[in-house]
Amino acid sequence: MSSNEEPRGHWPSAPTHPAGGAPGGPHPGAPAPTASHRGAWIGAAATLVAAVIGVVGTYVVGSGNGNQAAPPPARTQTPATTASGEGTHGDEGAPSDSSRSPESSAPADSPASPTSPTTASTPAGTVQWQGPLAITYTESKDLDSTPPGESEINSDNDFSVYPFGSHMLRPDNGAKALVWETSGKVPSYEDCAGVVGTLATTTDMKLKTGLVVCALTNDGRVARLTVKELAGQSSDMRGVFDVVVWSR
Repeated sequence: MSSNEEPRGHWPSAPTHPAGGAPGGPHPGAPAPTASHRGAWIGAAATLVAAVIGVVGTYVVGSGNGNQAAPPPARTQTPATTASGEGTHGDEGAPSDSSRSPESSAPADSPASPTSPTTASTPAGTVQWQGPLAITYTESKDLDSTPPGESEINSDNDFSVYPFGSHMLRPDNGAKALVWETSGKVPSYEDCAGVVGTLATTTDMKLKTGLVVCALTNDGRVARLTVKELAGQSSDMRGVFDVVVWSR
């Protein structure tokens, strides 16, 4: 070993250079963050915010639904029993509600059929009206009305009393009458009905107290008139009768 050489143990170590750096050049600084790194951080932050919003929204919706009434329990299907006694499931034995048409699920409103009023038929010969009745010269009477009275339609009136030397009974507008001549017997419906159709006429007849007349109205009803009182002269002439009108 020469005296001019230093021992190897005290030689300085060779300087180290960063990879890629030239010896003696400036040391490069820390690498700057790239745009791709910034985008990754922004995406991660956005994902975190969205997750927080979702959790908060789920909590709010759950709290609001907690105040609503719970849905009703599902209806239990009851097996229908067939004619052989074997049970079949309700869904198989009958069509579901969704398969029914609107016409089958709700009955259509149908107009009520018109009904004609029913009137109880009265047997012929039933007394329709009975009582005293005044017939005057100025007021004819309609025996078909109940009670008999002067009709505003003159053609409906049946009998009038007028002066012609004495008190006369006049059938009007198609009515007919005849004097019942069998003494000692008050004619019944059958008695009068048996003669008015063939013997009664539209001829005027002279009245006297106690006279009995069988009559047929212009509407086809059988009647009996018994003279009770005769009074007045001329325009105030009148006769009071005991009248029975039978239904036709």
